[in-house]
Amino acid sequence: MQHVLRISRKIDYGLRAMIYLASIPQDSVVPFREIARQMDVPEDFLAKILKTLVDTGLVRSTRGPHGGYALARMPADISFLDVIESVEGPVALNVCLDGEDACGHSTACTMVSVWRLGQERMLDVYRQAKLSELAFKPADDGQIGLVQLQLQSSVRPAI
Repeated sequence: MQHVLRISRKIDYGLRAMIYLASIPQDSVVPFREIARQMDVPEDFLAKILKTLVDTGLVRSTRGPHGGYALARMPADISFLDVIESVEGPVALNVCLDGEDACGHSTACTMVSVWRLGQERMLDVYRQAKLSELAFKPADDGQIGLVQLQLQSSVRPAI
């Protein structure tokens, strides 16, 4: 059986929401229910994630009948790592790299350098991945989102 390092649902849903927000016109705001629908994210969970993203300054919210959410910065200025650390905190590939020395062996451990190199390479990939590169392009009908794209790909042209 293969063991897989996993990204949490919280990170996955946060990234989906942020990619959606990077896809809308800059002067627009979107209700959280629309983000949840278009990105196939549970509404209750998304509401908590969006609050965290607002609290950390990546997203801005507007109240009222025409309120909603939008990015607080340009999509080219927000990386995957920004979102990951916003919703879950600092990333450590192994407990020995979290600054706490949880195992107590890091000074003598021969694996620490490998874990550190792996973490730096992983974080570099996440630092370089910008929301602007991953934003959806609107369809001909103006629709944007994961659900819309899944529907488009399931429609096959008649031959």
